[in-house]
Amino acid sequence: MKNSDAGQIGQAPKRTKRAYVLASVMLAMFMGAIEATIVSTAMPAIVGDLGGFSLYSWVFSAYLLMNAVTVLIYGKLSDLFGRKPIIIFGIIVFMAGSILCGFSDSMEQLIIFRLIQGFGAGAVLPIATTIVGDIYTKEERAKIQGYLSSVWGISAISGPAIGGILVEYVSWHYVFWINIPLGVLSIAGLWIFLHEDVKKEKHKIDFPGAVLLTISISTLMFILVEGGVHIPWNSPLALGLMAAAVVFFALFVFQERKAPEPMMPFGIWKERSIFIANIVSLTTGVMLIGISSFLPAFVQGVMERSPTVAGFTLTTMSIGWPIAATIAGRLLLKIGYYKTSLIGGISLIIGSVFFVTMGADSGPVWAAAGSFFVGAGMGLTSTSFIVSIQSTVEWKQRGIATAANMFMRNLGSTLGAALLGGILNSSIKQYLENKDNAKAEIDVVNMLLNEEKRSALSAPLRETLQSGLTFSLHWVYSGVLFFAVLSLALILFLPRKT
Repeated sequence: MKNSDAGQIGQAPKRTKRAYVLASVMLAMFMGAIEATIVSTAMPAIVGDLGGFSLYSWVFSAYLLMNAVTVLIYGKLSDLFGRKPIIIFGIIVFMAGSILCGFSDSMEQLIIFRLIQGFGAGAVLPIATTIVGDIYTKEERAKIQGYLSSVWGISAISGPAIGGILVEYVSWHYVFWINIPLGVLSIAGLWIFLHEDVKKEKHKIDFPGAVLLTISISTLMFILVEGGVHIPWNSPLALGLMAAAVVFFALFVFQERKAPEPMMPFGIWKERSIFIANIVSLTTGVMLIGISSFLPAFVQGVMERSPTVAGFTLTTMSIGWPIAATIAGRLLLKIGYYKTSLIGGISLIIGSVFFVTMGADSGPVWAAAGSFFVGAGMGLTSTSFIVSIQSTVEWKQRGIATAANMFMRNLGSTLGAALLGGILNSSIKQYLENKDNAKAEIDVVNMLLNEEKRSALSAPLRETLQSGLTFSLHWVYSGVLFFAVLSLALILFLPRKT
């Protein structure tokens, strides 16, 4: 067996069966990937059933918040106690949250259960990726990323299709239960075939850092979602919440600098390639959630297409991602990290332009094309960043270094869901307030996402709501384009030799 960094403390011994471990890791990743595509496809139906369009972005924000906060904790714990127990724990919590989500009968319940689901999800993707970094060499990692990325392609094809079928012919509740068998199989494979030799030491876990970061991100996310909708931006409450978010983040940084085993070791950020990779992951995370969360609402509510068609427009993103990631594995060895990432940044901008110029008459193929280019950009950049980071640090920091990069993408998605969701709600509110229609409240948009209720609307009201949703989503996608341009500008600062 070829293991990278052979001989280091904590390296998996030879009895680890790499092929079976890789299969188990791919199952775990597939579980998370298919959940994301299915839920995005089902959200319009969920909102149409449960109501509460103003809470739409909270379903994503709650999941992403816990994912973002816990990913660093899990990454650090995996460096201290090994990858195996941490990822298995995460999968179990994720499955428990999924089961509860399926039993939700209100948006408030769904949001609470998504918090539980996100608490487990924080361990799955980063530690699965770290395990691959442990058991494969640098040269093998570039190639194996293609296998890992194929998970997104398979989930992209099957997820929206299964989600659309379940929503149309069974019930949206089942979209949360589809991944339970996958989790069970993944746990079995990791338990049997992954063996680690972790040095037993007494460690001090940085709980204060975790608490401070959670409070900071939660506070910022809350004001981004509710600002301009239920809380005026210039109100004392809004200003107080923004100040509190800044203060708690400053306390988090202070805590990390003095903690003996910090949750976020800022020393690894001194490497310029890691610093730029993490910041770009933040900006691309905003883009990712802006498209995956709100595109189905546009396709179903404005274009008046079925959930299956809406799922197709997201499917192309997840098809472009693995194709580009596979190509990236080869490009990395030929032209290096810098040029590979640069091509990815250009692809992100092309995809964003499609969305900014999208209208009600553009059709789902136009939306699908934009998704494909953004997916290709994500595949090129994310593969470059992960392989580069794992090749830069040693084993004892590989878990937290990988988790830090994914934390930044998750943080971007968390803040993006809140920020772009806030833009969506405030734009709709502003648009409808200028219309002479007493029924035109934000939550009336729920009716656009249910075919029967949409058909029952009067033509003037339906046109008003669709125009309002189009107007609002245009601002959302303008934000996506801004972050795409920012991502490319940051990539230009990567070391040219990489």
